Amino acid sequence: MILDTLNVLKIAEIHTEKSTENWLVKDLWGQEAVGIVGGAPKCCKSWLGLDIALSVASGTPCLGHFEVKRKGPALIYLAEDAAFMVRERVLGICRHRHLDIETLDLHIIDAPSLRLDLETDRTKLINSIDRLKPRLLLLDPLVRLHRVDENSSAEISALLGFLRKIQRQFNMAVILVHHMSKKHRAQLGQALRGSSDLHAFGDCNAYLVRNNDKLFLSVEHRFAPASKPLQLTLISNADGANTHLEIAENTNNLNHNLPLKEAVKHILAGTDKPLTRAALRKTLGVNNHRLGLALCDLEKQHIAVRNSTGWTLIPTNPPNSDTQLPLI
Repeated sequence: MILDTLNVLKIAEIHTEKSTENWLVKDLWGQEAVGIVGGAPKCCKSWLGLDIALSVASGTPCLGHFEVKRKGPALIYLAEDAAFMVRERVLGICRHRHLDIETLDLHIIDAPSLRLDLETDRTKLINSIDRLKPRLLLLDPLVRLHRVDENSSAEISALLGFLRKIQRQFNMAVILVHHMSKKHRAQLGQALRGSSDLHAFGDCNAYLVRNNDKLFLSVEHRFAPASKPLQLTLISNADGANTHLEIAENTNNLNHNLPLKEAVKHILAGTDKPLTRAALRKTLGVNNHRLGLALCDLEKQHIAVRNSTGWTLIPTNPPNSDTQLPLI
């Protein structure tokens, strides 16, 4: 009798690629990564998701900054926007980048609803992906894509498990757009609404946060160090004909615009030497008492540690590991 078994490989037989080929969009999204674009309401989450999808479809840099390494078809579903509204948004970005929308390899699912917890809808989605073979699938927002309890780890993990399955089946990247609460958390991913499985799910996650009316983008990766946070601006002319996101010119002053604990983490992540409290205070230009409270919080949360020569971040991956986890 022949037994049904799982596919098993000898570790040396697994094909590997150069690290430079692991990116779909360099420093922003892995070529076969799943993850979340998260943010509070009105933080331009959909704009960022569209920018990534359009960049993959056109091969042009995302936000005019992040290089596309694997150009190819992109498939999107925006549950809260009519198809003609999505077209207008995409057309605006195309005008800004001098692209012809007629030749753009970007495709939209034009359906009144898509429920990832329904077997019939799952089958339709799989068949659509199989026909198009996209490099990227963008689903926006998660809350409109199911009827399960987002706070239930069992229910949300089953839904995320389906997305991981089709990602592996079709060797594509998957982006979910999801809401974050406005409550402060030690890590931005902990502010994602619902089960903590959502944060754990992501190979790549991108977070959009407003602070003092300024919009900031932070990213984290399971397989690479996080890039530095960036300040973004939504640009639009008088008639809104070419609305698009772009990186603000004053990104060099980012540390002074971030929440204090995030700014401290950003500075510590950018050096391999301990920094004294005096050095941090000089760099940030903040009140000594406020800085002390931030450092105490980071120490209690096991994010930073103090030794005889100064403050450093606590490594988030075990010694000698080949995987570098994000520090912000």
